Amino acid sequence: MRRRRDDGYHELETLFAFVRDGDVVQLDPEGEGFAVQGPFGAALAGEGDNLVTRARDAFDVAFGVATPGRITLDKRLPVASGLGGGSADAAATLRLLARRAGVAIEDQRMFAVADALGSDVPACLYGRTAVGTGRGEQLEWIDGAPGVPVLLVNPGVAVSTGPVFAAWDRVDRGPIPAEGDLIARAKAGRNDLYPPALTVAPQIADAVAWLERQPGADLCRMSGSGATCFATFVDGASCAAAAERLRHEHPDWWCLETVLS
Repeated sequence: MRRRRDDGYHELETLFAFVRDGDVVQLDPEGEGFAVQGPFGAALAGEGDNLVTRARDAFDVAFGVATPGRITLDKRLPVASGLGGGSADAAATLRLLARRAGVAIEDQRMFAVADALGSDVPACLYGRTAVGTGRGEQLEWIDGAPGVPVLLVNPGVAVSTGPVFAAWDRVDRGPIPAEGDLIARAKAGRNDLYPPALTVAPQIADAVAWLERQPGADLCRMSGSGATCFATFVDGASCAAAAERLRHEHPDWWCLETVLS
């Protein structure tokens, strides 16, 4: 976090990294409407629309098409969890519709649609490891760490972004290091939203502390504005053992064993 901008957004620097697993968006050309299913679908079931339907409508306007069919969102990630799930769902919808319409992801109209939907959507559209500046939409590609085991952990709380940003102390603690790959920059950096997130959900500290105690855990941090936390592991066996341990010790927490993509 660098400063609060006059337009109400925050000037920030952030690392975008992606994992193999997440929500799934599907289009049935023979159906109609929009449906949500999956483990966390009930949290969105009452919405008349969400970023998925907004992405479809914005794509149709930008490219002069009318997408037929039924879009189904299989919601596998917790809602309001700091994982960028809504942005990733919108981006997945745009990629799906672009393939169907024969539009290249690199088409500048795709970026414009994604940027209008949300600051994180452009990064999710491309799905590449990057440093994001500005509102997060200005992207610099960096080397990632594909295949590195990751355990995502949420202590069973939903955290709205607004209160966390509002609680930030507005102290500029400097930029993300300019050199190195994803892991190196993350280790040398920090998450400025971690202290304010603890004022909203103190349980986040318990999740980070639990991850730090696990054999083989390497980099342990909170993701985004919380409450999900993560740890990278030195090998898959250590990650799998930690996931099994978590399910036994904290059966009310959510976790996902995955890898960086």
